[in-house]
Amino acid sequence: MSTGPSAPLRILLADDYDGIRLVLKQFLGTVPNCEVCGEATNGTDAVLKARELAPDLVILDISMPKQSGLEAARRIRQELPKAKIIIMSQHDPAQLLPSAREAGADACVDKSRTFADLLPTIVQLFS
Repeated sequence: MSTGPSAPLRILLADDYDGIRLVLKQFLGTVPNCEVCGEATNGTDAVLKARELAPDLVILDISMPKQSGLEAARRIRQELPKAKIIIMSQHDPAQLLPSAREAGADACVDKSRTFADLLPTIVQLFS
């Protein structure tokens, strides 16, 4: 997977739980041409870091302090219209997708299936 001949896919992770961010960062670190360029612990921080880092992909937990993932997605979409956004949730992605799309997200992933679904979702978004 690549955003250009040699440019890695730059990813911002946003989740209020340190353990989830750590595991996702380790997992994505094993994927060729993927680089976690930043992390955020809440929705407000996710918007600020997205503005600062201009990632190719933002992965947002739906339930975060200060601003939900949906609110953060809405603001990130306004400021970075080319960035892809994936919302992670413990809720059924099929039920969440209409709200997520309305907020500007490109896809939803069930947190309980993150390791099975995240990489195929990323590949689909950047194919």
